[in-house]
Amino acid sequence: MFRARQYFKMAETAAKKLKTQSPLIGTHNGHFHADEALAVYMLRLLPDYSSSPLLRTRDPAQLEECHTVVDVGGVYDASINRYDHHQRTFSTVFPNHATKLSSAGLVYMHFGRAIIAQHMSLAPDHSDVTLLYEKLYTDFIEAIDANDNGISAYDPAALSASNLEKRFKDGGVTLASIINDMNNPDPTSPPGEPQDEDSLFGRASTLIGNVFARKLHQAVNSWLPARTTVGNAYKSRSDVHSSGRILILPQGGVPWKEHLYNFEQEVSAGGSDDSAQVYYVLYPESAAEDAKWRVQCVSESEGSFISRKPLPEAWRGVRDQDLDGVMAAESEKAGQEKIPDGAVFVHASGFIGGHKTKDGAMAMAIRSLDL
Repeated sequence: MFRARQYFKMAETAAKKLKTQSPLIGTHNGHFHADEALAVYMLRLLPDYSSSPLLRTRDPAQLEECHTVVDVGGVYDASINRYDHHQRTFSTVFPNHATKLSSAGLVYMHFGRAIIAQHMSLAPDHSDVTLLYEKLYTDFIEAIDANDNGISAYDPAALSASNLEKRFKDGGVTLASIINDMNNPDPTSPPGEPQDEDSLFGRASTLIGNVFARKLHQAVNSWLPARTTVGNAYKSRSDVHSSGRILILPQGGVPWKEHLYNFEQEVSAGGSDDSAQVYYVLYPESAAEDAKWRVQCVSESEGSFISRKPLPEAWRGVRDQDLDGVMAAESEKAGQEKIPDGAVFVHASGFIGGHKTKDGAMAMAIRSLDL
């Protein structure tokens, strides 16, 4: 019995020692923001920091005892693990970007490659890691940097001169605003859940960190494989139709839009080939052999709801046999080959339609090119 107790006491002492040996992370106390909440989470994704305790203080003497300090202290010096951005002389930006970094951007710039490489089990200098390192900053981190530094997405003077007004208020649904709200005790929390400042910060860090982790997972497991799929389809688009305007994907659920615009831009940059632009993307609704097919129009730009060439006006808002009838009447009037029966629908705005077969969807896309 004595030996067992002695063993467990030794194991407990070793565990405590291991924990205290983990690098101590420091950040400021008081009102917290999205940037340091994310910075702390990202550090803890790495093995060296996975068990790191966190000290929230503004006391310089206590911060001096920390191994790594983010968002406080007035020093940016990666050689001594100091990542603050509030000093007057600070102007650091992420490579090839113009937005001044916050503590989230600083930690990501220095540790992001390692985080991604670890997740993918690749070397930090692997081309896929480099690709995702840029993507995650552009898609996620940069907006947090901008928010914390008070940088607007649009130039305020130019926006004012354009006389554009927002149609609705959207500031309350940003991730940064949600983290800001988490500074206050949560009345919906389970009874007994701590509501002290450090506990609130911990929950905020977990929330925004989980969003980052999901973005990373999605980029690795969906976006990156889709790049190859869309690239192959884009290269072979002229084999699908001589116009080069129709692209066929082998399966549904592929996040194709960003990749398509990137490939188009690459081709256009090499010359003035207008056929670089695709008008319609076809894909099956599921992996089933008898799956229906979709015809989706490509919008003018990634964030636009305006299609480059919508499906014909006469088809819009029409379904099933009625749609077959409309298309058959058009074909007869124009003296063209009839589109196979089996149309499913065309959206009222004309941005997407469906057919029971791949050949039917292809015929809809080809006919739409001419109308």
